[in-house]
Amino acid sequence: MTPTEKKLGPQRNRIDEIDSKLLELLAERREIVHEVIDKKIKNQLPIFAPKREDEKTKKFREMASAHNLDPDWAEDFLRMIMASSRASQSSNEFPRATEEPKHILIVGAKGGMGSLYARIAHQSGHHIYKIDKHNWHELEEIAPKLDLAIVAVPINVTVKVIERLAPKLSSETILADFTSNKTEPIEAMKQAHDGPVLGLHPMHGPDVDNLSKQLMVVCPARNAESSEWVIEQSKLWGMRVVEADAEKHDHVMHMVQGLRHFVALTHGSFMKTYDLKPQDILDYSSPIYRAELMMTGRIFAQSAELYADIVFANEERRELLLKFIEHNEKLAQMVKNDDKEGFIKEFESVTDFFGKFASQALKESGYLINRLADRFA
Repeated sequence: MTPTEKKLGPQRNRIDEIDSKLLELLAERREIVHEVIDKKIKNQLPIFAPKREDEKTKKFREMASAHNLDPDWAEDFLRMIMASSRASQSSNEFPRATEEPKHILIVGAKGGMGSLYARIAHQSGHHIYKIDKHNWHELEEIAPKLDLAIVAVPINVTVKVIERLAPKLSSETILADFTSNKTEPIEAMKQAHDGPVLGLHPMHGPDVDNLSKQLMVVCPARNAESSEWVIEQSKLWGMRVVEADAEKHDHVMHMVQGLRHFVALTHGSFMKTYDLKPQDILDYSSPIYRAELMMTGRIFAQSAELYADIVFANEERRELLLKFIEHNEKLAQMVKNDDKEGFIKEFESVTDFFGKFASQALKESGYLINRLADRFA
C-alpha cells in the first residue's frame, strides 16, 4: 500500500462499517418480510402486490432525492431487495385460492414446468397427483376425485395425451394444458372432454424460484366460471394474468417463439460455420452484442427437441418462417448490389413502423446493457 493510499484508511474503514450495517439492516428487513408473507398466507393475500410496490417505489425515489441520491439508482436498489424478498418465498408456503384444497393432477410432472407447478401447488396446500409414462396405470384410481388436470408434456405429444386422458375424467374436472400453442390443444380438449376446458400458457421457463411477476396467458374455452379459482390461484402466486383469444395468441407466438428461436439457430449456425467461438467474440464485444449473444447462447443450453417442437409446431408457423427466409433473400440483394440507398430507405421505413416504441426500446435496452456491463464486464 502506498503512502497516499494509507491516507484513505479512515474513510475506507468507515465505508466498511457502513456496508456491514447495511447488511444487518437488510437481514432485519428480510425477517420482517417473512412475517408479512406469513400473514399474507394466513389471510389468502397475493404474494405480489403491484399497487403497494408502485407506491413504495415512488416514495423511495422521493426519499432518495431528498438525500441527494440518484432516484433511478435508488429504485434499482429497492427493486433488487424486493426481488430477493420474493425469491426467499420459494421455500415457504403460498396462499391458496380456495377454502378447501383442490385435487390437482399434473401429467408430465417429471418435466421442468410440470415439476415447478406441482411443487408450488403443493406448497399452496392442494393435493397433487403426478402421472408420467411409468405410472399411467394409477390414473384409473386418481381420476374420479380430480378438480383439475393439467397436461404439461411436449407439444408433439400433447394432443395424444389429451385424447388418452380425457375419457378417464369426470365431467366436473377442469381439463387444461400448458402448451405454447393454444388453438389445436383447446380444440382437442373440447372434442375429448365434455367438462370445463381451459388453455394456459405460462410465459416463463422452469428455472424460476417462484411465480411472482411471471405472466400467465389464459384462454377460457368452456365453462369459464368453473375455472375462476385457477385464475385466482395464479394471481395469489403473484402472477400477471392476461386473458387471450386462442387464435390471436398463436398468431403472436409464431413471431415471439417460432421466429425468434429460428433466428437464434441461424445466428449460432453461422458462428459455427465461420468458426467464431462465443468466448472469442466476448473478448471484443460491446455490452449490447454481449446481451444478444447471451440470449442466443441461452437457447443452445437447452433441449434441441423442445425448440424443434416450437419452431415446427404447425403449418402456419412453418409458412411464416419460409416467408421470413424469402424476405431475407430480398434484403440480401442490397448487399449483393452494394445498395446503401436501399438499405437506408428500408431502415427508415422500419423506423416509421416502430414509431414511439423505438424510443421505449432504446431506454429499456440501455438499462439492460448498463446493468449487464456493470455486473459481468
